[in-house]
Amino acid sequence: MLNPSLVTRGFVLAASYTAVRHGASAETAAEVLFPGFAPVNYEKGKSLSVFVDLVESTKTQVPYEYFALPHCRKETKDKFPRGSLGSKLQGSAVKAGPFQLKVLEDSSCRIMCNRSLKYKDQNFLRKLIKNQYRVHLFLDGLPIMMKSEDYEYAVRGYPIGFIAPPDFTGLDTEEYFLYNHIRIIISYNKIADGSYHIVSFNVFPVSLDHKLDGEWKNDAAPNSHTLNTCNEKTPAVNNPKTFLMIPSKPQKEKPFEVVYTHDIVWQESDTEWAQRWDIYMVGNPEDEIHYFAIVNSLMIVLFLTAAVGMIVLRTLKRDISAYNEMQALEEPQEEGGWKLVHGDVFRPPKRLKTILAVAVGTGAQIGTAFFATMLLATTKYLNPLMKGRFLTTILMIYVLSGSVSGYCSSRLYKFFDGKNWKRNTLYTACAFPGLLVVMFLFLNTFLGIVGAATHVSVLTVIALFLLWVCVSTPLVFIGSYFGYRREKIETPVKTNQIARFVPEQAWFTKTAFSVPLGGMLPFGSVCIEMFFIMSALWLHQIYYVFGFLAIVLVILAITCAEISIVMCYFQLCGEDYNWWWRSFFNCASSGGYLFLYSFWFLYSKMELVGFLPTLVYFTYMSMIALSFSLFTGSIGFFSCLWFTKKIYGAIKVD
Repeated sequence: MLNPSLVTRGFVLAASYTAVRHGASAETAAEVLFPGFAPVNYEKGKSLSVFVDLVESTKTQVPYEYFALPHCRKETKDKFPRGSLGSKLQGSAVKAGPFQLKVLEDSSCRIMCNRSLKYKDQNFLRKLIKNQYRVHLFLDGLPIMMKSEDYEYAVRGYPIGFIAPPDFTGLDTEEYFLYNHIRIIISYNKIADGSYHIVSFNVFPVSLDHKLDGEWKNDAAPNSHTLNTCNEKTPAVNNPKTFLMIPSKPQKEKPFEVVYTHDIVWQESDTEWAQRWDIYMVGNPEDEIHYFAIVNSLMIVLFLTAAVGMIVLRTLKRDISAYNEMQALEEPQEEGGWKLVHGDVFRPPKRLKTILAVAVGTGAQIGTAFFATMLLATTKYLNPLMKGRFLTTILMIYVLSGSVSGYCSSRLYKFFDGKNWKRNTLYTACAFPGLLVVMFLFLNTFLGIVGAATHVSVLTVIALFLLWVCVSTPLVFIGSYFGYRREKIETPVKTNQIARFVPEQAWFTKTAFSVPLGGMLPFGSVCIEMFFIMSALWLHQIYYVFGFLAIVLVILAITCAEISIVMCYFQLCGEDYNWWWRSFFNCASSGGYLFLYSFWFLYSKMELVGFLPTLVYFTYMSMIALSFSLFTGSIGFFSCLWFTKKIYGAIKVD
């Protein structure tokens, strides 16, 4: 799964293990590390199943199911609990693998099956090896890993094969070799009651051109055959002379025969169950980096707070006092600045008022889902390792937050003097989800053509549609109904019948300058943490520091509110009262920076190959950037609305 340039960085997989390092018990550590996980006691001789998951690569982002490979079929009937909506959307295909093992019983060179691979299968394997696909297995909740004793790091999964250069093979071209034998090394420790805990699940892949003692009989059991290439006395080793090379040209006379085998090795370990995830953490970013991200965000917030407190509030207090004193005088005084537009500042936008109401309402729904998810994650209700359940929870929270978008959208639409509230509600319910569904189905078509595991079935699409139509849309209408029944949002000043002329604006108050500037600081407050999130999304790592993320989200909200207020104040000082859309875009532009950041991440951290992987990457990043824009834009809009009501409510107007 990880290319060589990423191997040295280790693999971020576990949750915070601070409690474990301070001597927490196994049960306590299970709650801290992975909610819902607890140690399992195994008796000697008990049969175990190794579960297989996706075969993935960071170079393509197009995973395949394990049994889509020309490999052995499963021999057991054990089932892994799955089937959630999130699992199906992610293409999760955890099933019992073709491995037989019992607790504390070693086996050597056990034959799983013999496969005659057609030229099509050979090309498929060569493609997977070239793109550095890795196989993922699970045992007792642990992902299989390749462990380096010399460098003290672990990489999840094992490669399907490797490419040898000409100087290694002595041939004219580079050749592809298949790992058809794996040595599974399971570490355990014995507990007081005589049972055992599994504390490590390692793999050592071997490429070995097996030689059968006799001919293969299809009607016989696999283990009834004898191999003269490895046995209990002669273990399988990686030897260039015995590597299994995948033919580069079709062999019609002689099919490419592959014998798949495996070893099972049990070894006692001093590692306790509570520390079994530590090896995955070696080489990962320390908490200090996340603290640095928070400090960076706090510095931005403090800067903006100083701007709001020392510039805006101090100036406003002086302006309001002077203005009220002038109103008390008998002779009228000339007004100026933001006070001059009090009769137009609450004039509804002339264009696209429905779209603005829908966008702000949708952003409020996304924000509600964001913070609700963070609350569940920080309270250890959600387990980052259970990706399917995690995604399902996010989807359900977003759907159940539909009433928030309906309520906010209808309140704004009524304030904008809109008359057709049903149409506004329908747009709120369908616009953003409909756009995401169209993008998803477009991408799903290409994934289906190549047979990717992330291609969702028609039944899953129908389930999404029913969830949208039967749950989300009714909730949006309910929220819209109650929002539209509320009294119209009151404003502290009346709006003039004739709109005031907006004078020529200074360059620093124009949209072309304020919008890019407004989104720069909100994105800057989260860019460091965004690196870890994108690494989890695209480098097949798992993000787990939700406490840090919750703090960063709060800082992001404060940053958006303060930058929006500052930009709105300067705009009103220029006697430009058209702040509605500007307040939204000033912060929503941070989503544009996020999308641009995805280009840098692709160039510097990823090695995508082909059109489809790039399409997958940018499709999902555009979805994320759009959601981020709506969320930050809604914060900016509501902050400006509150700010304008406060400052104009403090002045005396005849």
